[in-house]
Amino acid sequence: MCEIPIHYGDSAAEYRAAREGLAIHDRSHRARLFFLGRAPIAALQGVLSGRMPSAPTLSRGGLIEGRVEYSAVLTPKGRVIADLGAMWGPDPDEESLFLDVPAAAIEPLLAHLKRYVPPRLATLEDVTADSGLITVLGPKAPKTIAKIVLGSVSYAAEVEGLPEGEFLELGGIRVARTGDVDVPAWDLYVPAGRFEGVWDDLRERGASPMGSSAWETLRVEAGRPAYGQDMDESTILSETGLVDRAVDHTKGCYTGQEIIVRIRDRGHVNRSLRGLLFSEGPAPKTGTKLFLEDRVVGEVTSVVESPRRDGPIGLGYVHRDAADGGQVAVGSPEGPAAGIRGLGPGWTSA
Repeated sequence: MCEIPIHYGDSAAEYRAAREGLAIHDRSHRARLFFLGRAPIAALQGVLSGRMPSAPTLSRGGLIEGRVEYSAVLTPKGRVIADLGAMWGPDPDEESLFLDVPAAAIEPLLAHLKRYVPPRLATLEDVTADSGLITVLGPKAPKTIAKIVLGSVSYAAEVEGLPEGEFLELGGIRVARTGDVDVPAWDLYVPAGRFEGVWDDLRERGASPMGSSAWETLRVEAGRPAYGQDMDESTILSETGLVDRAVDHTKGCYTGQEIIVRIRDRGHVNRSLRGLLFSEGPAPKTGTKLFLEDRVVGEVTSVVESPRRDGPIGLGYVHRDAADGGQVAVGSPEGPAAGIRGLGPGWTSA
């Protein structure tokens, strides 16, 4: 597993590069799993909450087109074991599944899969060491990706126009649009033997390496929870705001479905993940309690310094008694105020 530097010398410059030009972030620390066998789709149908991947198709110029289906793996009580991206494997003509999993979720996920996936239908291979993951960010990314990965800048419009979750593939490198950060960004799944060459090519074309600090800022600005930071096995999926992304309500049964459907039909959970705009004082630490009058109504899970707000912002779980647009006190009933915002595009300016 690679170690992600906090920055490569200047996290503020890395942030600006992602917003205004071209940046790259190594996410190879995420785990990559491969399922193959007699019926891998059927084997994971009841394990994944989301839509099951379908076979990619061939497009112009030999490009392969497909989708990364965002999904969750849940306990019977609807708690989050992992969130992940599920896609068809490398051969369009052979049914297989490729999973992209947060590093923090891999141990509980593997234990769950060992228990619930029948080996007569599918076998699991950990292929993390066989590939890498580079996220390319910024307005200059489409032309750069088109040239380096797809062989021609004529594909820039296709790269730029990819909706979140769709991918293009050529020569064994998969280019998938991601919404994990608050700038245009694409994930490159690269074979291990080509990783260094692709990284160097991107650097030569002006891409600035980005560390974890700038990435975290852009992630929180996007309002995207991270496994191990904003959710884990103590979190019900419905509390995270991810149900619309992670659940296919038309599929058959999956583990945890009863709880998710019951909450959906009941109409609320007692707490939910919200955006927090901190008004004054130093940035609070994660785990800081949030108060409504003299009552604890929540807790901070992520905090970053946002250049867009010229101050700290965060994510946290807040009781439904504290309404969006209202305020909570941070740290104590007399603590500084934080504005509560519903998460979504542009939430920091809401």
